[in-house]
Order: sequence, then structure tokens, then C-alpha cells
Amino acid sequence: MMAVLGFVAVLALVTGLIHLYLWKRLVRDTTTPGRWRRVGAITAVVLAVLVPVTLAGTQAGLYWLAWPGYLWLALMFYLLVVLVVLEVPMLVARLVLRRRVVAAEPTTAAPEPVLVGAAGPTDPPAAGAVAAPDHDPSRRLLLARGAAIFAGLTATGITGYGVRTALGPPQLDRVQIPLAKLPRSMDGLRIATVSDIHLGPLRGRAHTERIVAAINRLDADIVAVVGDLVDGSVAELGSAAAPLRDLRSRYGNFFVTGNHEYYSGVEEWVQEVDRLGLRVMQNRRQEIQARGGVLDLAGVNDLSGVGTGLAAGPDFAAALGDRDPSRPVVLLAHQPVAAKEAARYGVDLQLSGHTHGGQMVPFNLAVRLEQPVVSGLGEVDGTKVYVTNGAGFWGPPVRVGAEPQISLVELRSA
Repeated sequence: MMAVLGFVAVLALVTGLIHLYLWKRLVRDTTTPGRWRRVGAITAVVLAVLVPVTLAGTQAGLYWLAWPGYLWLALMFYLLVVLVVLEVPMLVARLVLRRRVVAAEPTTAAPEPVLVGAAGPTDPPAAGAVAAPDHDPSRRLLLARGAAIFAGLTATGITGYGVRTALGPPQLDRVQIPLAKLPRSMDGLRIATVSDIHLGPLRGRAHTERIVAAINRLDADIVAVVGDLVDGSVAELGSAAAPLRDLRSRYGNFFVTGNHEYYSGVEEWVQEVDRLGLRVMQNRRQEIQARGGVLDLAGVNDLSGVGTGLAAGPDFAAALGDRDPSRPVVLLAHQPVAAKEAARYGVDLQLSGHTHGGQMVPFNLAVRLEQPVVSGLGEVDGTKVYVTNGAGFWGPPVRVGAEPQISLVELRSA
């Protein structure tokens, strides 16, 4: 809970600064002093407060805050992105406008002698004379309003598309991964992999049922759920997770913890998932005997378990030590970055989630700073790492550039 509150505090500071920028570009620059500017300022303050209140409130069970708060978070993000992208063309437009104004101003000339009967200072200028422009402020206002309207329409369109994608059915990603040590008799062994289901204030039992049905249609040999199943306690979400008991596979269904399990009561969820028929791989491994061959399937706790006092963190030695090195080993680990340690134990393939594939472009660029693989198949120090995008979402019910996903990993003998 302290980690969540700390995150909310940091987010409150960041969103406050973002809303100050949005107020500047969408309110102050587009209005003249008066009632509408005051209304815009009040709205900006309310929306700035809504984001951290939503995160804290949903943790306290105020789920009615989820839809307005998380939708605004997504819209805020894309307003920020579009407006920042517009800064350069807006700057160029302002410079061009300023240059035109300067060019239109009359040059200072020596005063001509005043003749008797000549036009006085209040008389209209002679035909062809250039008047100093007085409409520059209105042009700037028009430019600012045009940018604000464009940003608003673009951000709304992207967010709407993202909501439709996030709430739609998970897409199936089929990938073939060769393993040098895989016996030929085990060629084609299939592992249905899903992560980041994120049952919580916006997704419930129907979400789980749809995922279970999609996995069962694959007729997989193994089912691997690689973390972040829930955003809430067993009391709140136990019934939503219950359809997991219907998962079918030939050689077993397996689960490893993600960071969100540590925010949601990890001990209770480990017991509940086990009760639903999934074997929880807490720093352990299991032999998978299939088709006359043997494969080691291992799992480690999420890195978030370190120092929480709730459960042990990952123990790679316990999961991977003292094994037969001639066998192929597949490791289930929620975060792709775990592969840096897994590679020291000669792991052939690591299956992970956590990243959501970035969830909302261009956020995937920031995820890459923390995780070595964001989506799909990669390699870390000789260990192959496959990262599935996840079947749900966290926070905003929005996915842009990273569709919800269930992956069917087919192992091939090299």
C-alpha cells in the first residue's frame, strides 16, 4: 500500500505540471480575460485532482471513479503528446507572423514641412499609404485556437480508437521458437501464454471467461499465466478469477506472480490460484515429460517481492540450480529484465509479460528504457526472451499500437 501511495504522490506532481501546460495552451492562449478563462482554469484544476484521486479511490473500493478518471488520464496523455508535437510548427508560424508584421510597418522618415491647407494629423491617410497592423493579437488568438481544436480532435480520436481496441477480444500471436536442446520428439510442443489480465475495477468475470475460452480453443500442451492477474483482493475479485479453473491443457497450467499481485495480497492470491488448479511456480521447476522427451519448466517470483515482507523475491538458484544442463529449460518470469539473471543459469527461453507492449504509443519508448524487450521475441545475453502484450490493461482502458494478446509459443527442435 505504501508503494501505491508513493506512486500516487509522484503522479500527482507530474499530472499537476502537465495540467499547468494544458491550461496554458488550451485555456490561457485561446481565451481573453473573463468568465471563460476562469471556467477553464477551474476545469483544469478539477481534472488535475481527478487523476490521483482516481488511483487512490479505486484502491479504496471507489470503483465508480475508474471510468471518468482513467479515460481522462488517457485523453490528457494524448493532448500532451499532440500539443508538444505542435510546438515546433507553432513556433515557426509565430516567427513568420512576426516577420510579416515587421515588414508591414512603415519606415521612419524625416518629417515633411506642413503647408497651409495640408491634411492634419486626424485626416485619413493618403491613398496607397501603409498603416501599422493592429490585428496581430487576433491572429495569434486564431492560431492558438486552431492548434487547440486540432489537438482536441486528434487526442479524442486516438483515445476512442484505443478504448475500442482495449475492450476488444485479445488477438492471437503465433510464434515458433527453436531451442537447440529440445528433443526432436518434442518438436512442436505448444505453450499458450497470457499475462497482465488485470482483473479489477474495469474488467471482471466476463473478461476472464473470454480469455479462458480463447486459450482452450488453442488445445495447447501447457498453459502459462505469467503474472499481473489482478488489481484487488481475493474478496473483491475471487469470483472474477474463478473461470480460470476451466483452463485445459495436456501437461498442466502454471502461474507466476507479477508486481500487481504484491499490491493485491500475494499470499491469498497464491492460495486462490492454486485452488483454481494452476500450479504456482514460486522459485521452483517441474519436469515436463512429453512425447518421449523431457523439458524443465521453471518459474520465479516477481522482482517486486524483494523487500516487501509479503513473500520472497525471485530465487534463480532455487529454480534453476542443480538441474541437468542437457535438458532445455523454459523460465516463466513476469518481467523481461529478469532474463539478465536467468542468462547466468543457461536458460534457453524466458516467457514474460509486464510491458503491455507499451500499451499506449509512444509510451513504449519509455518502457524500453527499463525492459530489454518490450514486445515479441528478443534475446538477452544468449537467452531468448518472448514478451506477450498482455490480455488486459492497467489504468486507462486504452491500447494504441499494442493490441491485447494471447500468445501460442511453439517450440521447435533446432
